[in-house]
Amino acid sequence: MVPKIDLVYFNAGGGHRAAALALKSAIAAQGWPWQTRLVNLAEVLDPAQRFRRVTGLAPEDLYNFRLARGWTLGLAQELRILQAGIRMAHGPLTRRLAAHWADAEPDLVVSLVPNFNRALQASVALACPGVPFVTVLTDLADLPPHFWIEPGLQQHVICGTEEAVAQAEAAGYGPGCVWRVSGMLLRQAFHEHPAPDRPALRAKLGLQPDQPTALVMFGGYGSAQMLDIARVLPGLQLVLMCGRNARLAERLRALPGPGGKRLVVEFTEDVPTYMGAADFFIGKPGPGCLSEALQLGLPIITFGNAWTMPQERFNVRWVCEQGVGLAVRSTAGLPAATAELLADLPRYRQRVALMRNRASFEVPRILEQLLQRSRQTVHDLQALRLPAPRHRSPQETLQ
Repeated sequence: MVPKIDLVYFNAGGGHRAAALALKSAIAAQGWPWQTRLVNLAEVLDPAQRFRRVTGLAPEDLYNFRLARGWTLGLAQELRILQAGIRMAHGPLTRRLAAHWADAEPDLVVSLVPNFNRALQASVALACPGVPFVTVLTDLADLPPHFWIEPGLQQHVICGTEEAVAQAEAAGYGPGCVWRVSGMLLRQAFHEHPAPDRPALRAKLGLQPDQPTALVMFGGYGSAQMLDIARVLPGLQLVLMCGRNARLAERLRALPGPGGKRLVVEFTEDVPTYMGAADFFIGKPGPGCLSEALQLGLPIITFGNAWTMPQERFNVRWVCEQGVGLAVRSTAGLPAATAELLADLPRYRQRVALMRNRASFEVPRILEQLLQRSRQTVHDLQALRLPAPRHRSPQETLQ
């Protein structure tokens, strides 16, 4: 019987869905004999889309709207309010999720989302006793309490940094439950992309082949901060990745451009090619953006200030501690940071080259080990003539 692996994601920010798609693609590319299914958490919890009918937006659309405009001040306080609401609704959330699992009958459930893992784990245990539950952090570190790593759960935690491992161990997870991988999940294109010929790529994209070039990226929805970046770096050649923010792309194209050339790019799947044309990265400290840039050999300039999202503040420190880039508080610091990085670019590239992110190959092997353990448990129970854990019906889970 083909094992069924369910990958739980939502669309807030885009990184969780990207990680789920990257893992699904890696599983297929490596030939693992599983049925891999994507589970949109928002659709499971609100199948009738009542929130959208009342507000005209999906819950994640409001979050993404704020990111695109840089309205991130105060998110730390809002996060705690959200978490309190989730904990108050734990019973109803668990029952709704359990009904889904009872119907879906997965053999393993992988969460790629924060905040909901207590309810997710409890629902899997209720509907599918014995089915492993795994949380794969898509951030470089946790933001305790109750963000990624919930203390006291019967689950496995997959971490991309030593900081996250230490946090899981501090939360009470012991050997056999904490798994260290070498970074964040990335799409196969970032592993398959050959070493770039930067001048040739720039010429192909209509840029000056011999000019120093920065790629500017703020996730899948861009940021109005990119306008300020273009203004304070008028002499630097820029590739400006706007994602799904067509209005931002229009405003960037309208800016006067003395000195260096600018290439404004709207949504594309071919991010590796544009990164391959750049010498370094400028952008927010999102784990996906940073990991993609490092995978393609780009040193980093990122931002750390009161507007930095709370779950990304560790990333700013991590970039500096690893020696792979610089951090500034605002766009006013960019000209000096750019000059500093370009003056020492070979050393930064050497530090970046030490990064060996193979998480997309490592995570499926961990999942296989967990499936083997689960199968062995069922076999042992059968050998003792004890009933194996069984999936509960949707009706039973709601009783």
